[in-house]
Amino acid sequence: MPSKPKLGQHLLNDPQAAERIATSLGDLTGRTAVEIGAGQGAITAALAARAAHVIAVELDSAYASALREQFPTGRVTVIERDILQFDFQAAAVQAGAPLLVAGNLPYYITSQILLKLAAAHASIDRAVLMVQREVADRVTAEPGSRDYGLLSVTAQMYGPAQQLFTLPPSAFSPPPEVHSTVFRWRLAPRFADLGVDEIAFPKFLRRVFHQKRKTLANNLRAAGFEPARSSAAMSTADIDRRARAEALPIESLAALWRGLNPPPAC
Repeated sequence: MPSKPKLGQHLLNDPQAAERIATSLGDLTGRTAVEIGAGQGAITAALAARAAHVIAVELDSAYASALREQFPTGRVTVIERDILQFDFQAAAVQAGAPLLVAGNLPYYITSQILLKLAAAHASIDRAVLMVQREVADRVTAEPGSRDYGLLSVTAQMYGPAQQLFTLPPSAFSPPPEVHSTVFRWRLAPRFADLGVDEIAFPKFLRRVFHQKRKTLANNLRAAGFEPARSSAAMSTADIDRRARAEALPIESLAALWRGLNPPPAC
């Protein structure tokens, strides 16, 4: 096995944690699991013991080659590729069912990977992911808390997220400078029940969360909405004009969006 992690990877060296990650995905019987950043195969082995098929995606060529030697049977397929270029839809079609996803995410592209998974929601059932503790806190944060913000709303818009357990730096090689938290994310988008557009609503959220210190009314003004129109929409959504976006649940933000974007008259 390659001895030196590359590409910002901190490799999991805690076998029990790998087992807990695989177990947290639920029943894998007959299912296909995709692992993001397989590294030295700790999580891969735990998944392979449970799933019908594991697709281990690893960008580093040395790790990918070693993984093929470690898992020579057809139960594990090693793909040497950037996960941001992986086709989840094609893999789900080949599997004949939505995928289960696990991984110890590289810190430097965590947000990009989460957005990639969100975009592939139709092809994914659930994911169990390890990220920096601070990121997990933001993903799972409640409205009004210190960590609640755009990442919280965006992730939870695609389905509920729940923290599972936290690991110290000593569980990795080399040890990172931060703790890491594993969370489970069920991909079940809420666009239909919230009555919002899948493309336009996320763009709206980026606008209202643009300046955290500004009130929602000021962010709407900066985004180009007329004050009178914003005031009427906030009143309809029962939102205080002094409120900030980070104090509002996604249901209130959706109501505001609907008020600002009424359906065309028949």
